[in-house]
Amino acid sequence: MAENKQKIAESVLLEPSQLTLETLAPIFHEIHTRPIDWGDLYLQSIQTESWILEDSIIKHASFRHEKGFGLRVIAGEKIGFAYSEAVNLPEIKRTARFVKAIADQGVSVAPKMLDARRVPKEPLYSASHPFQMFAASEKQDVLREVDRVARQEDPRVKQVIASLAGSYEVVLVLGSDGSFACDVRPLVRLNVTVFVEDGDRREQSNVGGGGRYDYSTLLKQDCVSRFSKEAVRQALVNLNAVEAPAGQFPVVLGPGWTGVLLHESVGHGLEGDFIRKGFSAFSNRLGQQVASKYCTIIDDGTLPYRRGSLEVDDEGTLSQSTVLIEKGILKNIMLDKQNAQLMGMKPTGNGRRESYACAPIPRMTNTFMLGGDYAPEEIIQSVKKGLYVANMEGGQVDITSGKFVFTTSEAYLIEQGKITAPVKGATLIGDGPSILKQVSMVGNDLALDPGVGICGKDGQSVPVGVGQPTLKLDAITVGGTAS
Repeated sequence: MAENKQKIAESVLLEPSQLTLETLAPIFHEIHTRPIDWGDLYLQSIQTESWILEDSIIKHASFRHEKGFGLRVIAGEKIGFAYSEAVNLPEIKRTARFVKAIADQGVSVAPKMLDARRVPKEPLYSASHPFQMFAASEKQDVLREVDRVARQEDPRVKQVIASLAGSYEVVLVLGSDGSFACDVRPLVRLNVTVFVEDGDRREQSNVGGGGRYDYSTLLKQDCVSRFSKEAVRQALVNLNAVEAPAGQFPVVLGPGWTGVLLHESVGHGLEGDFIRKGFSAFSNRLGQQVASKYCTIIDDGTLPYRRGSLEVDDEGTLSQSTVLIEKGILKNIMLDKQNAQLMGMKPTGNGRRESYACAPIPRMTNTFMLGGDYAPEEIIQSVKKGLYVANMEGGQVDITSGKFVFTTSEAYLIEQGKITAPVKGATLIGDGPSILKQVSMVGNDLALDPGVGICGKDGQSVPVGVGQPTLKLDAITVGGTAS
């Protein structure tokens, strides 16, 4: 499989421009005429498509193909970076002359010939094209079936929006240390938005999922029926919801997508650039107790077929599983190559970029909390009065302080150990370091999200995964709308 991916990468990225690994190797000799720490060349081809159904008709279809390269040199904290859509040897050489001009410090390390290929032990996903095997008519039929299933679920369904999207990314990374790596990354997603009405009340919900596979695999999981029915169910729940109470009380987070709260409030604070620069609430806290003893949090880019997984990151480093917090102790942080070097540590395979037009920065892959010993029912029964959060929407986080505000999309009252009335308008308010210390019970039902995560940082967006088991927060501030 690894050899197959290399052949694909060379045929897509090099052969059309009469390039080879051998002809590209001298690029780094050009860069090293001035002292730098290292350089890398990132070549990428990405094809994307999307289909959208609205008001029972196909309203939008698009296809896009981009190809280009980004060339980077590192000298201490300085970065020289340039990119181009023209993948050819003269353009790459011209770009090399430009980026090396920033290097007025660094070390005189001679570049090596390409001789150190980096490949994972086992492929995490197929190299097959995710959407070429499906005809346009078949993709449209999928969306029409979503519309049909959702509308027949309940007469209060008034509008359905369904989308089917896929991408096929081929990357090749060459480093001045003699390394080279490639990856072929499929990604698909099905999304369903449903609007329901009852009298003058109108509510909506959004459900979706996918992963690093093709459309046929997505459909084999019965996603059309499951997503459509779940979207209707969530919308109807909110249609009957009462106003959320406000105050500070126990909150139980359900499994799966609610892990987005950990991703935002804790995960970003454990990325190497924020840690190194002192911007994070977790800076200078390695080895310290930062959470309750029930919390073990992992970032793992090696999970097969998951949305946030990578065989190699966008610097050519092998993806890995990193224990960030173990039983409440901060053990590791997420690092790209530059921040690892500046901190005297090793990269963790978290150097990611949105495209060839962006320089890599430390980013999460699949970030989740491990399961504990409690049955979910036990956790709920332990709460006399509180809130059960089944699903989350977006939120805002300040990385320096860790303070966050998150909106729930599906939540219920807990009264005398039982889940009762659904509520709407609830927000969770707190800060990452404090919320981790409030975890007193962790369920045995770890679940990852269905494959919908998109993470934004420094203007770049990348696919990610989140997850967690059911867990209890002893006290957190809840913003509500009940008078």
